[in-house]
Amino acid sequence: MNTRLAKALTIAATFAVAASAFAANVTVKGSDTMVILGQKWAEVYMKGHAGSTVQVTGGGSGTGIAALLNGGTDICNASRSMKTTEVTDFLKKFRARPHEYKMCFDGLSVYVANGNPVTQLSFKQLEGIFTGKIANWKQVGGNDAPISLYGRENSSGTYEFFKEHVLSKKDFAASTKTMPGTAAVIQGVAKDPSAIGYGGIAYAEGVKSIKVSKADGGEAIAASEETVLSGKYPISRYLFCYVNPSKDSGAVADYINWCLSDEGQAIVKDVGYFPLPKNMR
Repeated sequence: MNTRLAKALTIAATFAVAASAFAANVTVKGSDTMVILGQKWAEVYMKGHAGSTVQVTGGGSGTGIAALLNGGTDICNASRSMKTTEVTDFLKKFRARPHEYKMCFDGLSVYVANGNPVTQLSFKQLEGIFTGKIANWKQVGGNDAPISLYGRENSSGTYEFFKEHVLSKKDFAASTKTMPGTAAVIQGVAKDPSAIGYGGIAYAEGVKSIKVSKADGGEAIAASEETVLSGKYPISRYLFCYVNPSKDSGAVADYINWCLSDEGQAIVKDVGYFPLPKNMR
């Protein structure tokens, strides 16, 4: 075999190995907030990467993190950062920290039914409402009607984030209707004139997102790309992907990098979340 042919065959073999690696099956599990984004990412990625399969399922951030720890998923989607205890468990098992990727921004939104006259609430009022201390809309400037609460299950990262940042870690009222995902929260709130719920901004269709102020009497802010990226909106947050370092190569790394590319971040905006500025990718 001549040198030129040998070199050509080597290059072809290398390309085939690389193509095979990037065409592997990738599993993604976790945040229900990120399901519509994750599924859209997967759909577009697979169209541009022949032979690739990206399987996306929800279940909640806590479920995804547990699956990552147990080797049940390649990528965990999470709407909150991993807890210290979760990172510690990961370190004990793998002797390495999980790789954390900030994927985009979300303005965690508070929803009411479209006919509700209330347009803004403070953290103190939200805490009172969701812990059950404020039980009637007239107490916060609304109609004389009992407040109906809609929330998420405790495996949800959105549940954890809202409880920590808005309720000061206080427990939700026992009367809160626990829904399996943000879409279910939206459906419940849209059909219930007395309802209030919370979730990712990308789901806010058929309901009214209200303005939020961190302090009573403070400026109430609506969630928008500008207010979320600047941190002015008080319930701004990142949406994350977590990966086991031992699997952060080949198809997994290619998929994460693509999601953070201009093409991937354009999908973030199309879905209704907010892309990362280029200097943060």
